[in-house]
Amino acid sequence: MEKFALIDYVIFFVYFFVVAGYGYWIYRKKTSKDQTSQDYFLAEGSLTWWAIGASLIASNISAEQFIGMSGNGFEVGIAVAAYEWIAAIALIIVAVWFIPVYLKNKIFTMPQFLNRRYNETTSLIMSIFWLFLYIFVNLTSILYLGAIAIDNLAGGGSFHLIIILISIFAIVITLGGMRVIGFTDVIQVVVLIIGGVATTYVALQLVSQHFGLGNDVLAGFTQLMKDSPEHFKLIVEKPTENSTQEEINKYLMLPGIGMYLAGIWIVNLNYWGCNQYITQRALGADLKTARTGILFAGFLKLFMPVIVMLPGIAAYVLYKNGALQQEMAPNGVFRADNAYSAILGFLPDGIKGLSLAALTAAIVASLAGKANSIATIFTMDIYKKYMNKDATDRKLVNIGKATVIASIAVSVLFTWDDLLGIGGEGGFTFIQKYTGFISPGVLAMFLLGMFWKRTTGAAAITGLIMGFLLSVLFNNYAPALFGNDTLLYTAYPNSKDNYEIPFQICMGLAFAFTVLTMVIVSLAGPKVNPKAFVIDTKMFKVEPSVMVMIVLTILIIGALYVKFW
Repeated sequence: MEKFALIDYVIFFVYFFVVAGYGYWIYRKKTSKDQTSQDYFLAEGSLTWWAIGASLIASNISAEQFIGMSGNGFEVGIAVAAYEWIAAIALIIVAVWFIPVYLKNKIFTMPQFLNRRYNETTSLIMSIFWLFLYIFVNLTSILYLGAIAIDNLAGGGSFHLIIILISIFAIVITLGGMRVIGFTDVIQVVVLIIGGVATTYVALQLVSQHFGLGNDVLAGFTQLMKDSPEHFKLIVEKPTENSTQEEINKYLMLPGIGMYLAGIWIVNLNYWGCNQYITQRALGADLKTARTGILFAGFLKLFMPVIVMLPGIAAYVLYKNGALQQEMAPNGVFRADNAYSAILGFLPDGIKGLSLAALTAAIVASLAGKANSIATIFTMDIYKKYMNKDATDRKLVNIGKATVIASIAVSVLFTWDDLLGIGGEGGFTFIQKYTGFISPGVLAMFLLGMFWKRTTGAAAITGLIMGFLLSVLFNNYAPALFGNDTLLYTAYPNSKDNYEIPFQICMGLAFAFTVLTMVIVSLAGPKVNPKAFVIDTKMFKVEPSVMVMIVLTILIIGALYVKFW
């Protein structure tokens, strides 16, 4: 395995200057002097459907996917693709039912939704929470995982320098506002798809070569299925008392059929439908443009497992058969999250630079998107409301830019020595698990707030608190309370007295009890709620062209599940 050649550096710097130059050109089309806060934070009316869809994917497919999901593919296999394929269905739900409610009621931030629908207290609590979540979980994990991958690819020893360079690049893109982010993300998504496909292609070639099958990519894929058929099952079987710790860990990560009844829907609907970081791209557009862009992103999600998960399975098969031993433990410590960078190290000259550009594109796009959302929430929902109600548009834009720099700087500090312990359990699982502590309460607040007029502000506050407390209860204390209860899909570690409920099941239980509690509290309140949104059923009507996209997406998902069930 060799380090970068001259052509790799050339390709990477061409990518860098194209993205930076294009971003600067977009920025100069509307000078900073003329830029309003709506333009800066939402790119109001300027993003096309394909830019919205590409930006959603570029922001979503980041280090936690390339690195974390590849690591999960190494450990579990294709079952982790459920996150991507169920996400496509979640995006359909968001496009058809969520976005019309937001646009009809002129919602531009998620805290604004909570303020209009419930009360200012709920909005303020969630504004502060989202700021902490985006900075300390999302930004930090993206930086950490991305820097590890690039450092491993470069041969090690540059981890901290890489963190600084990635951060600076992301700040440059983000300071241009959502218009720059949205259109540069089109380039980013093209680069990450081409680079990702190239990495997968070479990974399958490596498998084919290792087993003496030449350079046949299809033969390599067939060998993966033949060598490790358990890695091509979408359902992880529930462990028994005689199961190995490895089998138990797989189930704790992806709890069989139970995850389709619980956490995976909560994760996706909360992420795609109640998340400022995601919905911000569509909130500045008209309904048809926003809806088409979201569905385009859902269609692209179907193919993401090919470039973010399949290399992890290839790394597993190669490692299992005596290859990649050093690459999976470059510093003497084995980590499944090293799977993607282990494959990258074997790419030919030129392709290695392209894949580095793809990985960097994914990291920078996600950092930029999240930093912009942090700036939007802080500026519009905290600074303007509580600190300077008479702030001019120019002042708000400047505060937003300062917030971008500050948030990324804080995430760098926490990434520097992995203060949050991201590397301990795998980056992708880290994000899903700790976001899952609040997801049940947030999703319950949004769903009931949109579609049930009786939901009250008191119920929202109760649901938020209840969702978090129940998540803590089920994740940390319920196994000790309930013991060996098969209804809770309990996993069985080696000690019969030590039980753990998969975090996805915990989310499902917390969500169900939170909704029930919110309904009870709301029924005890007034029958007429003046803050309830007016729902016009006509706004849910879907155009024929949009319906074609929905049907095609569902048919592809159905075929995939028939194949790998």
